[in-house]
Amino acid sequence: MPMSPYVAGLRSLVGPELLMLPGVSAVVVNDAGHILLGRRSDTGLWSLIAGAIDPGEQPADAIVREIEEETGVHVVVERLVGAALHPVTYPNGDRCQYLNIWFRCLAVSGEARVNDDESLEVGWFPPHALPDMPAWERLRVETALKDEPAAWYAQDGSHDSELGFTHSDA
Repeated sequence: MPMSPYVAGLRSLVGPELLMLPGVSAVVVNDAGHILLGRRSDTGLWSLIAGAIDPGEQPADAIVREIEEETGVHVVVERLVGAALHPVTYPNGDRCQYLNIWFRCLAVSGEARVNDDESLEVGWFPPHALPDMPAWERLRVETALKDEPAAWYAQDGSHDSELGFTHSDA
């Protein structure tokens, strides 16, 4: 996966040590209510479309850009769904902890396709037939499909095993 020049600069200073980075992801739905997923080229796992926020970029702009870059699908952001930390260790050993902001987005045009080297395949899945995904990604899907007016967040002092750690670990 290509690394942004910003992250590459940070990695040149800290190597594989833990970096905290801002990120975005989306539960993209189409008119049929199906969810857009990509099978990641680095892990082979199905995942929500996601990416890092570039310096100076607003989170909603970042997710619209990421979805188009990775899948060719054009979306509108419907609402902010949640925010939470989650840890990632990449196959090369680089460790990150993303502050992920996730959105519910509506597909408005474009055909879902592999549009860069970050995905092996992309596809639309009915919510009741999602492929195997990490629990923290399923949490994002569940919260995005609820009609909740407020954004989801990990409650202070709670243990959120689906996010991979407790608040004291952060």
